[in-house]
Amino acid sequence: MSRRLRILLSAFIVIAATLFLGSIGYCEETAAVAAGQGSAVAWWMWPIILFVFTFFLGILAVVAGVGGGVLFVPIVSSFFPFNLDFVRGAGLLVALSGALSAGPGLLRRGLANLRLALPMALIASTFSIFGAMVGLALPTNVVQAALGGTIIMIVIIMATARRSDFPDVKKADTLSSVLRISGIYYEESQGKEINWQIHRTPLGLSLFILIGFMAGMFGLGAGWANVPVLNLLLGAPLKISVATSVFLLSITDSAAAWVYVNKGAVLPLIAVPSVAGMMLGTRIGVRVLAKAKPKAVKWIVVSILFLAGLRALLKGLGIWR
Repeated sequence: MSRRLRILLSAFIVIAATLFLGSIGYCEETAAVAAGQGSAVAWWMWPIILFVFTFFLGILAVVAGVGGGVLFVPIVSSFFPFNLDFVRGAGLLVALSGALSAGPGLLRRGLANLRLALPMALIASTFSIFGAMVGLALPTNVVQAALGGTIIMIVIIMATARRSDFPDVKKADTLSSVLRISGIYYEESQGKEINWQIHRTPLGLSLFILIGFMAGMFGLGAGWANVPVLNLLLGAPLKISVATSVFLLSITDSAAAWVYVNKGAVLPLIAVPSVAGMMLGTRIGVRVLAKAKPKAVKWIVVSILFLAGLRALLKGLGIWR
């Protein structure tokens, strides 16, 4: 059996399983909450539409170099008639699935650093639980408006942030020395080993309180914030920062996801096709990346995110229904 046929067969099985799960637990009340009141589209069409949409979203995420969760939540919550709680729950699983699939390989290659990740993950995962609890307790319109404002802030960070391949850290600070956060990795582009260390560790740990809280509250993967903090503030090399960020997501999002699961805010009708579409899309995106121009795609994604953030903000304020 060819690879393309296996992918198509897998997609068919996923959609069929989703429809089966949705029909088992389906009732009129769940339909109204999950797919919006008065929708002209039949309920069984939404998993198929969502699967196709997230498939293309996965391609965009890889080519533009951003996480799937930060694209999924604002766009789906703004332009799909789903309840925001279900979208945030699915968004965490979307971000988590990509992180879990990439994490082990990054650890084996020595790019994801455990000593760098664990202190940050402990703080971020703890506060992601509080963020998830606060997000589920607040009125939907308040969370929607806050999500819109956050997405617009993310757009500004993505548009203006610069990255440094090898930050110049002349001396490690006391806390990072005590925790022994440093390392060596092999840089293939230069054909040599790179020694690295970090500084400003207390400030970085403080920022991960906010990053974890926002990840749990909005259901966003926090790669957009992890990488700038690890790379530009703490001074870790870019490759170490990106790889460690992925490993961080697998811990932070797992903690927050359990809160949504416990509260019943993870609906298979939305979560299963979203995760499946995103994972298949990212596999195709890896191939497209070799031929595409990432900078051009990045600005397309920034534009889409800005529109989605503006839509979410106006929707939360009751200006644009």
